[in-house]
Amino acid sequence: MTDYAKDVLVEPEWLEQHLSDDSIRIVEVDENPQLYAEAHVPGAIGLDWKKDLQDPVRRDFLGPGEFGDLFSSRGISDEHTIVLYGDRNNWFAAYTYWYLKYYGHDDVLLLNGPREKWIFEGRPTSQEVPSFARGDFTAHQSNDAIRARREEVLDAINSSTKFVDVRSPAEFAGEINTPSGYEQEGAQRAGHIPGAASVPWSQAVREDGTFKPAEELRELYAGKGVLNGEDIIAYCRIGERSAHTWFVLHELLGHDHVKNYDGSWTEWGSLVGVPVEKGA
Repeated sequence: MTDYAKDVLVEPEWLEQHLSDDSIRIVEVDENPQLYAEAHVPGAIGLDWKKDLQDPVRRDFLGPGEFGDLFSSRGISDEHTIVLYGDRNNWFAAYTYWYLKYYGHDDVLLLNGPREKWIFEGRPTSQEVPSFARGDFTAHQSNDAIRARREEVLDAINSSTKFVDVRSPAEFAGEINTPSGYEQEGAQRAGHIPGAASVPWSQAVREDGTFKPAEELRELYAGKGVLNGEDIIAYCRIGERSAHTWFVLHELLGHDHVKNYDGSWTEWGSLVGVPVEKGA
């Protein structure tokens, strides 16, 4: 992985060789949490992105105390290396990676390729839920340098900040509001944030869900006018796919000034009085 800016990916071969390494905690986070019970990497801890990682009342993160308690309760401590993976090309695994970085845990890695690739290759799986002694995990002060909120997005529209819309081209153009099956993520209006570049998240990965080489990724985003040294804000519908793009831009390509707007289109498209564009 020497062509990437940071050494933040692990290959399936490496993970298979480290399944018994107690300095590592493997964590699976799926869009469909039921998949964990069917089969998971041996020793992996399962997290439900909605039930475990979201505030139960308001749409927001867990507070630092709750976040720290969650990971501690699953046997994770500050000294553990966390290796994340999940379904759907690691959308929510990348989201959890970004979330951990937001709360200051630097020792975190992402599996290069989703759970589907692991299973397709015939690597070991288990249905056993691991039981670890309670850990001591600390959520540090939030890192707002990697998270954008709606007020900042509104202020940035008339600035040099580059917006990256990672949804499908049809959603970007406002031809559809929400794809079938994701009605719960809908917004009042269709379209995109003014000035945003359309770079669907899927263009950053190969067919098997592994990341494209750094040179190809740079060409992709530079060709869309994104990698010009300016601040970048990525968004999608609810923030998980844009966290995947944040991972590509910030971690793999080393662009320091990248934020994920996790309010994303479900928030922006329902706000009163904010600007919206349609068309490709």
